[in-house]
Amino acid sequence: MGVTPGHLHFVVPDADAMTKAWVDMFAAVPVKSGALTPLKIPGIYIIVTGAGGRGGAPATKPAGTKGSVVDHIGIEVKDYDGLKAKAMAANMPWQEVTTSSQAFLTMPDDVIIEVMANKDLKGASQFHHIHMTVADQKAAQAWYIKEFGAGDGSRRNSPAAMFTIGEVDFLKAGPGRGPAPATPPPPPAGTKGRALDHIGFDVANIDDAFKRFAADGVTVNSPARDMTDKIGLHFGFITDPNGAYIEVTQGLTALNDK
Repeated sequence: MGVTPGHLHFVVPDADAMTKAWVDMFAAVPVKSGALTPLKIPGIYIIVTGAGGRGGAPATKPAGTKGSVVDHIGIEVKDYDGLKAKAMAANMPWQEVTTSSQAFLTMPDDVIIEVMANKDLKGASQFHHIHMTVADQKAAQAWYIKEFGAGDGSRRNSPAAMFTIGEVDFLKAGPGRGPAPATPPPPPAGTKGRALDHIGFDVANIDDAFKRFAADGVTVNSPARDMTDKIGLHFGFITDPNGAYIEVTQGLTALNDK
């Protein structure tokens, strides 16, 4: 269907701090697109906007990714030990899972990044996955296969929706290890209004995509509209069955040529 993971959109009180973190930690590069200045790492764009309150008042700190349907983002890095040293110097929480291979980094506004070592990368970093926590893994995977043409894959014995670049992995929601709690935990929250407000997918033909969404009963929050004169894109918004707020764009991948 000509679909690729497009972008991650963060809406946070201190946009400069979040932008600096992506540039410093993952060598993200600003790319101009009309009024937007997305940050680019191979495989994905990062968009950061401020969430200041009215009259200059500080915005309420948004919830991070933990507890959201989008639990964390996976990024591969060429220099794992170098990134770890940067995280330590910046006092960013670092939970190592496998020595010199895999860790969870907590970025500003409690955004969790799974860091994975890959010494074969050409550049400093590369997008790997969006990791969702869902009640029904196979149903979530099937939705992305149907609506975005993803491939049927798996990662660490869990279903995954595979794209030419990157993937969406599905983790089973539940209490985890140990005795079951007396009160079941609440289901993961939707992304809208959190630090990672929405994820994005870029499509070859946005009109065809929204016709498909309408026919399939997908929740459409905002129909597709042409904003190429202002930001170089067509875009619209939908919500997946598990509460992930999704911006669907046409034209974002064209920035690769700029």
